[in-house]
Amino acid sequence: MGDNISSQVEIIIENKPIGPEEFEKEMPILPLKSMMFLPDIPTPVNVGRSKSLKLIHDVQRHDGFLSVFCQKDANEDEPKLQDLYPVGVVARIVNIMQENENSMTIVLLGIKRVRLEKITKHDPYLKGKVMELQDIMPPKSDKEYKAQLNSIRDMTLQMLSSKMGLPDFVMDSLQRSKDYNYIVNLAFSTVEASAVQKQEVIACDEVKERLNKLLSLLDHNVQLLEIKESIRKKTQVDIDKQQREYFLQQEMKNIQEALGGNIHDLEISEIKEKAKKTNFSAEVRATFDKELQKLERLHPHSPDYSVQMSYIQNLLSLPWNNYTQDNFNLKRAKKILDKDHFGLDKVKERILEHLAVLKLKGDMKSPILCLYGPPGVGKTSLGKSIAEALNRKYVRLSLGGLHDEAEIRGHRRTYIGAMPGRIIHSLQKAGSSNPVIILDEIDKVGHDYKGDPSAALLEVLDPEQNFAFHDNYVDIDYDLSKVLFIATANNLNTVSPPLIDRMELIDVSGYIMEEKVEIARKHLLPNQKEIHGIPSKAFDIPKRTMEAIIESYTRESGVRELNKKLAKIMRRVARKIAGGEEYHQSLEIADLYEFLGPVEYTKDKYQGNEYAGVVTGLAWTAAGGEILFVETSLSKGKETKLTLTGNLGDVMKESAVLALEYIKSHASKLGIPSDVFEHWNVHLHVPEGAIPKDGPSAGITMATSLVSAFTQRKVKSNIAMTGEITLRGKVLPVGGIKEKILAAKRAGIKEIILSEENRKDIDEINEIYLKGLTFHYVNDIREVFDIALLKEQVRDPLELTMSPTSTQSA
Repeated sequence: MGDNISSQVEIIIENKPIGPEEFEKEMPILPLKSMMFLPDIPTPVNVGRSKSLKLIHDVQRHDGFLSVFCQKDANEDEPKLQDLYPVGVVARIVNIMQENENSMTIVLLGIKRVRLEKITKHDPYLKGKVMELQDIMPPKSDKEYKAQLNSIRDMTLQMLSSKMGLPDFVMDSLQRSKDYNYIVNLAFSTVEASAVQKQEVIACDEVKERLNKLLSLLDHNVQLLEIKESIRKKTQVDIDKQQREYFLQQEMKNIQEALGGNIHDLEISEIKEKAKKTNFSAEVRATFDKELQKLERLHPHSPDYSVQMSYIQNLLSLPWNNYTQDNFNLKRAKKILDKDHFGLDKVKERILEHLAVLKLKGDMKSPILCLYGPPGVGKTSLGKSIAEALNRKYVRLSLGGLHDEAEIRGHRRTYIGAMPGRIIHSLQKAGSSNPVIILDEIDKVGHDYKGDPSAALLEVLDPEQNFAFHDNYVDIDYDLSKVLFIATANNLNTVSPPLIDRMELIDVSGYIMEEKVEIARKHLLPNQKEIHGIPSKAFDIPKRTMEAIIESYTRESGVRELNKKLAKIMRRVARKIAGGEEYHQSLEIADLYEFLGPVEYTKDKYQGNEYAGVVTGLAWTAAGGEILFVETSLSKGKETKLTLTGNLGDVMKESAVLALEYIKSHASKLGIPSDVFEHWNVHLHVPEGAIPKDGPSAGITMATSLVSAFTQRKVKSNIAMTGEITLRGKVLPVGGIKEKILAAKRAGIKEIILSEENRKDIDEINEIYLKGLTFHYVNDIREVFDIALLKEQVRDPLELTMSPTSTQSA
């Protein structure tokens, strides 16, 4: 049973005063379970406990007073002193609204605030001693007090209006009322707050402090009511919007049916028609039908509908078992390849071999080719020619900067915005399952926390696995074994070894001068004329002028920069033609300054053999081959100190240390005085210090330079070398041989020293590249010295056996 407010009732009663003698007596105490009130407000109370019923009957019979206190714990049926809040009110019973055997509802009118001092009796009901509490009123002139009262009245009216929807005449009556005491007590009775919060209010003796606490409670209540009202209005708007949308959808449905069918049904019918024409395998068709049934069950306005529809459309757009017919005419294929690209014989032969096997066997897994070499040699454009020669579709897939594995395998459909990977997208774009796909710049694939795309490419580029390629979005195995993948790269060092192992590597090296001239005259120049609208016979660049452009305005292994220079010339010519100016129809070497400006590059030239310790080496760069010079100088000192300059990497520095240690240990055999190392410092320098240099291929060049400096012997003229050296003097093979040979030819070198193991690389090179060169193959560094160093000493040689105080540095 509980003692709770059942309703708020307004009863107009004259308040019966209470004398001081009443506080001297024991006073009946009525404990209430969850309510408090202030004087002057009639408050309905439900009474159900037997002791409380006995108390009410006795008080009513004697028309007496009772004290009302709130319990701290509403579940306590036999409260004691510590179970009651200390401050309550003295009240009297003004009405009994209803009564039965076990409960009654009474109306109490509070008279005075009191504090419970002690409990004197527990039976038949609680009795105790209470002390009257006096209100400390502010002065009548206190403006803050008046403002508090007005604020309480306004907030109370706002709260009552929101909670109960009082009639206008009641609101007007309260608005005009000057009985602030009644309004304050009404606000306290109706505000929603905990018993602890209300006890804090009722316990305040100072009226202003009590009003401040009450204002805080009222403000909280008003804010909550405003939020509830805002939520109610929003909910009502949402419901109205949903009803409106439902009505419009029904109208649209009726219109669509009148026009011949529902749009949703039409889309499903269209998908089914496409599916009938698609060459699905049995397994894929079963999956497709299952997904289509799922789509049919979804409402068109469901969020999942668009996701499912997108998936269905992607399945339909894939070229399942759809292949283009290869053209097996080998002569035609060779003609197309030769027409578009000059040279590149290895690649062309490999494509023609594949086409020949397909012609004989009818079915074969496509090879995975990797064309690697310097920029601008035609690796990427070659793919388009291969596709044309095979009569296949062509797709280029750029991998440069790719660092997310999902770009290859796709995203799972559970993610928002999921889509297939680039491989599947390329097949959709091609429209066939056997296109030529160029994986451009495979050496520039990155990786981060999102995964390693090169690891995902392992499955794509493995002929033993890619017949069942699994894309995370499609979630159905797709056969890539008929796709001809051609990867391109500039530097294989950045490609993962497992990926290299799966590809057939074809070296596409740079072009020699003669090849560049032919490419420019047969391909680049006609193309630039067409692009710039210049008639074919209106302008020409003779062979000698083309050679001058290549030699003086470009420095590359390929022809990309050359193409830019030709484009610049064509723009100048086009301007002259359009402006009606006179121009030479044949471009001469003397005209190059006008068209291209001053010479940009000077040819790397052999610098002679007049100085001891200067040897020509050969180097490989991403842009092709270069020659480099290794210079050694000796200066007086107490013991040999090796100084290395020229922006050298760790491997190159180690090669120099190896060379010097070898020379020290074999000094007598090399004709070097034994005391030289005690009196001379060694400084080894490789010019162009702004360019980083590294690698082991300059080992024999450094050793030859050091021996020349220590013996003051001349180096053979027009000779260059490349090779790695060991501590035992063994000469090891190096790479980039073709590029290095081209660099040597450009510089006017006549003889080249290589490791015996590099002979096989020379045998694979076309004779046109080797014309005018003599090769010396060696196994030991002493063979290098015998070939490269003359018996003759340089002019004014250093006297290394003399006391260092009487000599000068080299």
